[in-house]
Amino acid sequence: MHAHPGRTKDTDQALSCPRCSEVLKGDPIYERYRICVHCGFHFTLSAEERIQLLVDAGSFEEFNRHLVSVDPLVFSDRLPYRKRILQAREETGLREAVITGVGRIRGHEVVLAVLDFRFLGGSMGSVVGEKVTLAFERAAERRLPIVAVSASGGARMQEGILSLVQMAKTTAAAKRAHDSSVPFISVLTHPTTGGIYASFANQGDIILAEPGALIGFAGPRVVKETAGHEPLRSHSAEFLFAHGFIDQVVDRRRLRDTIGLILRLVRAHGEVAPRRVIRRTISQLTDARRAWETVQLARHPERPTALDLIRRISPQFVELHGDRLYGDDPAVVGGIGEIAGQGVVLIGHERGHGDPIRRNGQALPEGYRKAMRLMELAARLRLPVVTLIDTPGVSLGEGAEERGIAAALSQCLATMSVLPVPTVAVIIGEGGSGGALALAVADRVLMLENAIYSVISPEGAAAILYRDASRAPEVAESLKLTAPDLLRLEVIDGIVPEPEGGAHRDPDYAAVLVLDAITEALVDLRDISPEKLVRERYRKFRRMGQTNTYIRELVTQEVTELGELIARTLGGLRDRLPFGRVSEVAESRSGGVDD
Repeated sequence: MHAHPGRTKDTDQALSCPRCSEVLKGDPIYERYRICVHCGFHFTLSAEERIQLLVDAGSFEEFNRHLVSVDPLVFSDRLPYRKRILQAREETGLREAVITGVGRIRGHEVVLAVLDFRFLGGSMGSVVGEKVTLAFERAAERRLPIVAVSASGGARMQEGILSLVQMAKTTAAAKRAHDSSVPFISVLTHPTTGGIYASFANQGDIILAEPGALIGFAGPRVVKETAGHEPLRSHSAEFLFAHGFIDQVVDRRRLRDTIGLILRLVRAHGEVAPRRVIRRTISQLTDARRAWETVQLARHPERPTALDLIRRISPQFVELHGDRLYGDDPAVVGGIGEIAGQGVVLIGHERGHGDPIRRNGQALPEGYRKAMRLMELAARLRLPVVTLIDTPGVSLGEGAEERGIAAALSQCLATMSVLPVPTVAVIIGEGGSGGALALAVADRVLMLENAIYSVISPEGAAAILYRDASRAPEVAESLKLTAPDLLRLEVIDGIVPEPEGGAHRDPDYAAVLVLDAITEALVDLRDISPEKLVRERYRKFRRMGQTNTYIRELVTQEVTELGELIARTLGGLRDRLPFGRVSEVAESRSGGVDD
């Protein structure tokens, strides 16, 4: 990892990249963003420069500038602490290592807290902790989003334990902002380590990082001196992204637009009159296909996947990554989007059209933990949740059991059952077993016309019941896995029509129908209180599988079979007897004619 030099006179004189040694003099990208156009190296910026790049021109107003550090411990090492503070002020022009204030990013008013590494390594002492805490409190009070940009070496040793406890204070303030439904975007830059990384910086609803930034709890020098070895790749933004701790690594040139888009999505509350497309009764359906034909359509290799649909129904979708614990599972995608002017959290199984990293939509534990994290984000920001389900089941490969697949499914089911926001689940392809159900505990559960939803795949059921997977077509009929079957059983709330011949025939129009159905469902749920949503969701699933449901289905089936038997009987008599005597025979069998 190369050092990130600050914006000093020496840097401007050198005008060459420390990574690739290319000359940067006169380059407009370097002059504006301090990025090497040749290799993408990101130089360190001051807090003022970061604010200038992020906010709309002339919109920033600083607050709490008057707060300055004292010397509570009368601390001295090579220099007295008071002298270090005075020296830092003279070199940077700042009063402390953080600037806080209110500004606008792409028109959206936000609270900002921006750290400056030049001021005593961006360390967090009592005043930094106080200013950051006041910023969170201001955001919560005014219901404004907050953006924090971190660049820090950790806690300020010269203030001893008073510096350490700022971790608790700032983290508690961030949590209170969470509980006030205030969006918090945390931006990690080079370097972000120690007490700031382990406190409020890691509380972000959405965590972004700049490329190549050194990020970690203990800095490389501390690791080397205490653990006796150099940290390898673990302290880079890219490593943390790959292991599920960061939502996106964002080039500085895109950072303002990325934050602006996120702010727009989490604040979008449009209202539309939906086009009603959901079919809610059996009488609205056309002739149903045989179950095995539907299975083949649900699995069609060209059938639109979750990402195919998301990109069509929400072009401004911002994908978020990671479970904040182990990794990021590409078999589950999720993020913030917009549907009919309403900000939503979108989550889906992603089959990937054969891409091996997607594993055909079969998710690992970290996929469901990512889904849970996004559901909890939706609850905090009061955004509806829309899930797109398309999986034959969970991944049973290496790591699934070791990392707790059953626990992840259980927790996901429980989390979704109590979300205090509207939830809509759409089964877009194959809904297999607990892997599908974990994203389907919703206020409205919809199915595409040619989707399937089952406790097990037809092949798996045939193998268990008959020890012969080739009997899958036969078993598919018995499993009652088609949309009409599940509407009759009251497992789903409605069916979304597809283009003639299946969604793969016209993915664009299929997406329009899905968008209309989701909009219709969200409008139906819009005015229901959070308490009633949770209560009715529980009642809905509480009723499923009760005896009366099965009795109704059994009676319907018996009546149908009896009708077919009578028709066959009368048809046979019609073939053997003169037409005029058919009615006489029927009457005699019913007792209408004397023997």
